Amino acid sequence: MVDQSTEPRIDLEEILAKGNFLAGVNGGYFDPEYRPIGLLIVDGKMVTPLQKSRLLSGVLSSIANKVQITRVSEFSLNPKTNAAVECGPMIVDAGKLVRGLESTKGARRTFAAVSAGDKAAVGFCSDVTLADLSNILAVVSIPDFKIQRAINLDGGSSSAFWFKRANGSAFSIGEQKPVRDFVTIVPK
Repeated sequence: MVDQSTEPRIDLEEILAKGNFLAGVNGGYFDPEYRPIGLLIVDGKMVTPLQKSRLLSGVLSSIANKVQITRVSEFSLNPKTNAAVECGPMIVDAGKLVRGLESTKGARRTFAAVSAGDKAAVGFCSDVTLADLSNILAVVSIPDFKIQRAINLDGGSSSAFWFKRANGSAFSIGEQKPVRDFVTIVPK
């Protein structure tokens, strides 16, 4: 997690281009004053505690270099939690699409996903509903990466995506407004 608790807030591309990152997306929800909504842990320090809300149904966390996505009811705060963001809704669970998701409003979406092994990914999709994204991620075939769980991050105008290509150049889709925090993938 990269937290932007103070101004000026810098865009994803500028922050990630300066560091040792492989990929990143925008993070969790925040209010108009840029205060995080829901659990946020950065570098092992709790910024905001877990909250109960229908929208905030899961937690993306990293403990000892293992990334996991858990439902809020399954999440247990561990003193070794290095990073966490509470978000939602869950869009893939047990490798299957999640039924009952919103199916009429297409928007930019970002997500985090984990496989049954120790792999994690972040992604971006344009002009899809939450139900569409759930269906896409549940059926997509990625070599050596079967999505077991995926969770929606803050979307719409907050959606941003960046990754470093094998040749060292970067690909980026910028957010349309400043955001509070970013979910990043770094080399092991």
